[in-house]
Amino acid sequence: MASHRRPKQPSRARVTMLTTAAAAAVAISAQAANAAPSEKPSKDAVKSKVDALYEQAEQATEKYNGAKEKQEKLQKEISTIQDNVARGQQDLNKLRDGLGSMAAGQYRSGGIDPSLQLFLSSHPDEYLDKAATLSQVSGQQADSLKKIQDKQRQLAQQRAEATGKLKDLSATRTELGNKKKEVQSKLAEAQKLLNTLTAQEKQQLAQAEQSRATRGTERVSMGKITPGSGHAGAAFSAAQSVIGTPYVYGATGPSSFDCSGLTSWAYAQAGVSIPRTSEAQANAGQRIYSQSQLQVGDLVLFYGDLHHVGLYAGKGMVLHAPHTGANVRYEAIGNMPFQFGVRI
Repeated sequence: MASHRRPKQPSRARVTMLTTAAAAAVAISAQAANAAPSEKPSKDAVKSKVDALYEQAEQATEKYNGAKEKQEKLQKEISTIQDNVARGQQDLNKLRDGLGSMAAGQYRSGGIDPSLQLFLSSHPDEYLDKAATLSQVSGQQADSLKKIQDKQRQLAQQRAEATGKLKDLSATRTELGNKKKEVQSKLAEAQKLLNTLTAQEKQQLAQAEQSRATRGTERVSMGKITPGSGHAGAAFSAAQSVIGTPYVYGATGPSSFDCSGLTSWAYAQAGVSIPRTSEAQANAGQRIYSQSQLQVGDLVLFYGDLHHVGLYAGKGMVLHAPHTGANVRYEAIGNMPFQFGVRI
């Protein structure tokens, strides 16, 4: 006999859940259909952001250079202190050995009380001579003890100094690593933006960069610039010899440079040692605030925090290592916010 039972109806809760899920799916589909495609940044917007990132990267680069220079200085100082401590310990050991030998000799010769020795001596005058010698030896012993104490204090101070510098070195290494990561992060972000451009847009940006760099040079035959005399002239000649060399952060030549790496390298070729970073180079000589008084080879500082430096090339131009993606080149000094020059 056929069954006439009614089919089981879904519960009200299940119907509600299914209805809600279906509505959500429809809403998501509608949002996806109506969502506007993400807009690709314009070439000019990319250039503006990339320029800002390059500047931030250069700021971090100069901090990185400063930390690296400090690290190298601390390592040399620690090495010197450790060498001094090692030599001082050898001196201390010799003083202790000498004092030990002196004390052993006194013990062997001083077994009888000095007053009794004088009473029993058949030659009082000879004994008195020996007693005077013994007194002199005791004086030498006291002097040796003082030398040992002084040497111990000196070694303790040197060890404490080394410990402090080692802590400073550890902190400096941490700072160095952080600045390196910051530079790499900025450069990676800039490259990511550049990768959004087409080949044609990249070429247009390169042409615009070249046009900006050479703006103003049409008035000047840069190849005919005559370097000045003395160290500044020799430094400028050295910088001229590496025109076209790529910018690489942290580099000091001769196959790549950053801004302060170029200037410090150029002056080193002239036999003059100047600080490694642009901020320190700003205090390396006489400041020149008027552009009209600048001479070829003077350092030229840019931006309020002095994170960029180049060499004055004459006629309103600067020779410098600009930024990542560019080479050592001439550029109009007015393209950057000039602060002052420095005559070494």
